Amino acid sequence: MAIPVVYVISDSIGETAEFVAKAAASQFNSGEIEIRRIPYVSDEEHLEQVLSEASEYKAVVAYTLVVPALRQRLAEIAQEKGLIVVDVIGPMLEALGKVSKTTPRLEPGLLHKLDDEYFRKVEAIEFAVKYDDGKDPRGVLYADVVLIGISRTSKTPLCMYLAHKRLKAANIPLVPEVAPPEELFKLPPRKVIGLTIKPEILNPIRQERLKALGLASNADYASMERILHELDYAENIMKKLGCPVIDVSNKAVEETASKILQIYYRGDRNEK
Repeated sequence: MAIPVVYVISDSIGETAEFVAKAAASQFNSGEIEIRRIPYVSDEEHLEQVLSEASEYKAVVAYTLVVPALRQRLAEIAQEKGLIVVDVIGPMLEALGKVSKTTPRLEPGLLHKLDDEYFRKVEAIEFAVKYDDGKDPRGVLYADVVLIGISRTSKTPLCMYLAHKRLKAANIPLVPEVAPPEELFKLPPRKVIGLTIKPEILNPIRQERLKALGLASNADYASMERILHELDYAENIMKKLGCPVIDVSNKAVEETASKILQIYYRGDRNEK
């Protein structure tokens, strides 16, 4: 007795229909069932060739085609050739269309486009964590954007926010006692964005930070003299780099991130 054959036809990769076919085949103990996946069937000529071949094996045809014209043509050919066909995705599209009262986009491969976006986001988040707070300055060479600024200018939360927008963001703290990494000066100015803040706003923020750490709020870290010194130092570094500068005073992370994205995508170097 010939081994049953299943042709899996898709206008994308075809993994979904193949998985369903394998899951069904696993329920039978009457010998092997051969599954042949035919991906990227995007025109009627290719479809007709595949179905003609499938008919020679009296194969079952499982398909995930979202383009209506291809689905209709497959049904016509299958009827002509007496093929058994299984529409893997069609019933779900119809059901979701009814409950959502919307029309599906009918674009092949959307699931994998979404997967790609997801993995790019994960990669960007991992990048932000790895190269946070200047842990490894070599990372700035591989970043889409590098944020620089003194302590408590929202560098880390901004990098994480940008990572969710699929941008690889690194950040470098500017401290007068520590020279900036050489890698920073190798970058084109458009990839570096300076963050600054008004001293009278930063002062209470740093005091609260010290309290959270269980330290005296009058420590040098939160003194106005120290803050002004750090801001002057950072301003000089940013001028040397020639990078755009954003004042984060009283700005939500989302608002600052929006300005960073404008600079990155549009080359808008003027802080507004």
